[in-house]
Amino acid sequence: MTMSNPDWPDSPLDAVDAAFTALTTGPAPMTLDLDTLEPDTGLPAGVMTLPALRDWLLSHPRAYTARDAVWRDLVRRARLDGPSWVIAAVAMAMPALRRHAGRLHAGWSGDAVDLDAEILTGFLTALRDRVDLAKPAPYAALCMAAWRAGHELLRRTGTVMPVEDVEHVTGPRTPHVPYGHPDLLVRRAARLGLLEHTDLDPYIDLRLGHRAIEPIAARLGITVDALRKRMNGIDERLADALAKGLLTSVVSPDAHEYLQNQSVHRTRTRIGRAATRPRRTTPPAAAAASPA
Repeated sequence: MTMSNPDWPDSPLDAVDAAFTALTTGPAPMTLDLDTLEPDTGLPAGVMTLPALRDWLLSHPRAYTARDAVWRDLVRRARLDGPSWVIAAVAMAMPALRRHAGRLHAGWSGDAVDLDAEILTGFLTALRDRVDLAKPAPYAALCMAAWRAGHELLRRTGTVMPVEDVEHVTGPRTPHVPYGHPDLLVRRAARLGLLEHTDLDPYIDLRLGHRAIEPIAARLGITVDALRKRMNGIDERLADALAKGLLTSVVSPDAHEYLQNQSVHRTRTRIGRAATRPRRTTPPAAAAASPA
């Protein structure tokens, strides 16, 4: 029989709090340099420990610009800089997660640990992939994802949760329409030349898998803005092709040749732009560390 560590909390939310305490105490606590964030946010200047920053945000509930700037940075770090920042992001949202858990526990007859785990899973899924940092209020989107995950667990188990207003019930109330397999249409679009094969997997990950854009852009070696622009161009071409029936009917040889030529032109243009882009010989971190 496996024995659990008696000093480690059973609740996943309590476990995050314990890990966060370890990361933010001692001689080198986790901090955030607020001067590196977006300008004119209203945040204090300088470096602040994460618990102090969380307290500041809680005491300034209407500082929406500041909160958005902090959370965009936290989400980027959680996606790109390792598990410590994942723990930090969850812990920074812990007051809201605790409120959600308290409300949902009132209608839950099962193990509280299971519900806490579902809430945490919803938050982490949104943190890793779902929240689009180009949109406002990333913190609200993360917390709503956590709430929906917990509420969905109650729904699956048939638990009844009274609500004040049915219009504010979280989650769908109508059946999903069976739209088929959009990934097959995207792959057909790639064969026709509506998008390049190098863009196929990124497009499926982003548009169909709802993955986060930052790690994908980093893997491709391009900026988030460049990848977003590329994906938007594919969206427009696919929408036009669907309207013309190119993805759902037989395509004439002339139309197929035209689409292939357009694809070749886009590829050559992309290669040409890459060739003229200035090459960076010294990584930014190394340059910053170099003596003057």
